[in-house]
Amino acid sequence: MPPRRRLSPADRRAQLLAVGAELFAGSPYEDVLMEDVAERAGVSRALLYRHFPSKHALFAAVYQQAADRLLAATRLDPEATLVQQLAQGLDAHLDYFIANRQAVLAANRVLAGDPVIQTIMTDELDALRARLLGVLPLADDRTRAAVSAALKAWLVFVQVLCVDWLTHENCERAELRDACIGAAIGALRPLLPVDPAPDWPAGAA
Repeated sequence: MPPRRRLSPADRRAQLLAVGAELFAGSPYEDVLMEDVAERAGVSRALLYRHFPSKHALFAAVYQQAADRLLAATRLDPEATLVQQLAQGLDAHLDYFIANRQAVLAANRVLAGDPVIQTIMTDELDALRARLLGVLPLADDRTRAAVSAALKAWLVFVQVLCVDWLTHENCERAELRDACIGAAIGALRPLLPVDPAPDWPAGAA
């Protein structure tokens, strides 16, 4: 065990989260032990458990931090086209998914149905949906309700497709991203008063 450094409670928590994120990213959930986290961080197990009473609690905190960072990284530029905005958001998420494959698979498979993890994911998807609603031309409340429902279904579709891709990688990353963008445009076009992406797909006559 490396020598322990004195840290404030906030700094110690941040350190433990960083160590936990690294371990959960590289190993299946069931293979990550709290003893390994404590050893890697250079702290006692008792100190680790004071911050996080269980592996589940540590994983939930790691995943919440990731969701917060992904929302911060997903900025919808009002000057950009809808396709550019979707591409930026998808790229930010795919970067995280690829770098943290095991953590994403754990959240969506090993812990599928876990209320804490599901709340984190639902809150992030709801925030993304609200941001997209804010940049789309919505003529009235009826249109808004229809578009909101379509976006909710699309975000779940993207989540399922990306998790499957992490397991099988049955297409190129660019193809995956374009499939997600195409699904969004296809769902939104019938509902909006103007075409949200007149240049999609690229090269169309």
